[in-house]
Amino acid sequence: MAAAVKKFVPLFDRVLVSRVAAATKSKGGIMLPESSVKKQNEGEVVAVGEGIRNADGDVIPNAVAVGDKVLLPEYGGTKIILDDEEFVLVRDSEILGRFSE
Repeated sequence: MAAAVKKFVPLFDRVLVSRVAAATKSKGGIMLPESSVKKQNEGEVVAVGEGIRNADGDVIPNAVAVGDKVLLPEYGGTKIILDDEEFVLVRDSEILGRFSE
């Protein structure tokens, strides 16, 4: 992981996610061109904010933690490039699910 990613801290309920790289080879061993490879909706959480505050001022923690594998929406989030790596910054509430190991 890049040093810039370790220094980046999302605010409030934001989550920084690294998308999983799409497969470039089929199960049969055929190399797939980039135009036929779809964007993956799966990613790994790299950094999380402290959470969002409710009306009473209490902090509600995020539902995910660093290292969790999550399912992202097809559209949404903010693309961020840190040290030539692309990440997506999304709200905790926009994450569709978490994969259990």
